[in-house]
Amino acid sequence: MDDINLMEISKLEKSFGGLNAVQDFNFHIAENELVGLIGPNGAGKTTVFNLITGVYKPDNGCIIFRDENLVGMAPHTICTKGIARTFQNIRLFNDLSVLDNVKIAAHKNVPYSLMGAVFRTPGFFRGESEIEKEALHYLEIFNLRNKKDELARNLPYGEQRRIEIVRALATRPLLLILDEPAAGMNPQETQALMELIRYIRQEFNLTILLIEHDMSLVMGVCERLYVLDYGQIIAEGTPAEIRADKRVIEAYLGEDVG
Repeated sequence: MDDINLMEISKLEKSFGGLNAVQDFNFHIAENELVGLIGPNGAGKTTVFNLITGVYKPDNGCIIFRDENLVGMAPHTICTKGIARTFQNIRLFNDLSVLDNVKIAAHKNVPYSLMGAVFRTPGFFRGESEIEKEALHYLEIFNLRNKKDELARNLPYGEQRRIEIVRALATRPLLLILDEPAAGMNPQETQALMELIRYIRQEFNLTILLIEHDMSLVMGVCERLYVLDYGQIIAEGTPAEIRADKRVIEAYLGEDVG
């Protein structure tokens, strides 16, 4: 693993109506590392993701990504910097085809100008052809090419989850943020997802940050874990260290974290 930090977060804070959702949050993730952020419901995990991706603006602190502070940037700008995410609740364009869902994400990297799109220049058509080819390539990798013309809403839940991950990858990120990707999955689907996450990291040379409640998934794929409780980090370490940490066991109120 490369020791160069891709992202460093320091003293991050966010409150809503006097409630401290995130307090003195300090975090780092190295290039090509796979890190998990875990904790009880309401601990502030998704708030952290929303702060990183610009959905919320922090009250205090900084988020340094590739030596640049992301605080104050809009979500679409942060995406152009190389950060992509999925959501706890699937957010596909349900009335569009699988292929169009992926092509929309790939348009972040369009090889033609706005004027080219307006006047339908040869460069525009070449660019659109390249985008479709790239989108089909991603679908092929994830065994979804045969579903390219189906409406996203008509696919089974597990395949919709995969499409959302494919769509995030189509933005060509450096950091992929996955918000509870195993939510609603059965054990077989979760096992397949675990293998998929490992594959994505290796195939695309990505750094991955993961929120997940399924401890078999977290302990199976993550190299390092942060544990969040009431908006504060209470533990950091390897899966083995976290599994044995008394503070973690207490935060989960006796739940099995192994």
